[in-house]
Amino acid sequence: MKRKSVLIHSPELDALAGHVRTFEQRLIQLRGERLPEWIAAVRADDLPSLHTFINGLERDLASVTAGLILPWSSGVVEVHVNRIKMIKRQMHGRAGFKLLRNRVQLAS
Repeated sequence: MKRKSVLIHSPELDALAGHVRTFEQRLIQLRGERLPEWIAAVRADDLPSLHTFINGLERDLASVTAGLILPWSSGVVEVHVNRIKMIKRQMHGRAGFKLLRNRVQLAS
């Protein structure tokens, strides 16, 4: 209930919340082809924080769009990289590469 009252009294926050919800739908539904129209709608509003986000998206729009359209994911690779980094952080300064390699292989 409080969120609705805040949004009623702040048109900027209401617009921001609407754009964020729309972007969320694009992510969930994998609708990357509709990203340019979302960007145009956000550009039409005076929301500097989202404009900064859009600038980042536009720097590599082709990759962002592909990530939202294509069925492939690097999620499995990212899990392994994250696991190896965690083991490496735990062992920082304690042992050399051989022990790190053994721990990574044993953790698999």
